[in-house]
Amino acid sequence: MKDWTIVFDLDGTLVDTAPDLAEATNYVLKTLGLERVNELEIRRFVGHGALAMIDGAVKAHGRTLPERELHDLFEVFIAYYTAHIADRSIPYPNVVATLEALRSSGATLAVCTNKIEIHARRVLEELDLDGYFSALTGRDSLGSYKPDPRHLTGTIARAGGRPATSIMVGDSETDIRTAKAAQVPIVAVSFGYSVDPVASYGPDAVIDDYKDLTAALDKFAGKTVST
Repeated sequence: MKDWTIVFDLDGTLVDTAPDLAEATNYVLKTLGLERVNELEIRRFVGHGALAMIDGAVKAHGRTLPERELHDLFEVFIAYYTAHIADRSIPYPNVVATLEALRSSGATLAVCTNKIEIHARRVLEELDLDGYFSALTGRDSLGSYKPDPRHLTGTIARAGGRPATSIMVGDSETDIRTAKAAQVPIVAVSFGYSVDPVASYGPDAVIDDYKDLTAALDKFAGKTVST
């Protein structure tokens, strides 16, 4: 994979962050005097940001909040989440071994996430993953964010790569739309936070385990990576 740039989404792709995001959402519900909701009810909102998670959780209780109150609760969410950002978040199985193999093969690795950059960096640091990546951009890093293709192409540029020799790895319709708009091949993981089967959005390949990623990447790069 020498000279190739592999760009990963974060939440639902590299790391299962839903447990901590759900806990922060449930903390917000507690401040409203509402009962906790199940993590599975929140997971489908993860890729849409904290406001969507709060709104979805409140609506699960049959309530609708005005936008101003939602934004006030967003600040409560952010404060709690910042203090508990990786209490229960974990990398998906075989992520570390795959990153090691890709880096050893000469690939440049990057992260393109709709999480705010400071939180994305904190997650990677807490899980000892930050050293693998040459660039990281969040929704607030470049003035545009997924599905705007400039978020992906800007991440590739920061990593020193080119779209023509880049591949994205993601878990959602948003990731797939972004990659297609940027004319970058995308490998989708089936175990992320997509509500519908991720294959239904037309990625170039789908994997069920990170052990299968290098073979999927070979399809586009014409290289072989040993794991």
